[in-house]
Amino acid sequence: MAIYEYYCPTCRDTFERRRPMSEATAPMKCADGHRAERTISNFAVAVAGGDAAVAQLEPEPGSAGGCACGGGGCGCGSF
Repeated sequence: MAIYEYYCPTCRDTFERRRPMSEATAPMKCADGHRAERTISNFAVAVAGGDAAVAQLEPEPGSAGGCACGGGGCGCGSF
């Protein structure tokens, strides 16, 4: 099971659901029954010392964006 984050444009609400990976692309509805869209989530990782670091999936201000992994090795399509 994985945790997916969804956004309902009608309610303007974000929510999470646990679903099998095989259902990752299946349609999802919010609690009010509106069509919700799957979003990309920020996530936290534990680092040495017990602090939590948040991985931001947005480009740094002033950068052009693109692949930060160096040459498209992550499969993001930026070569």
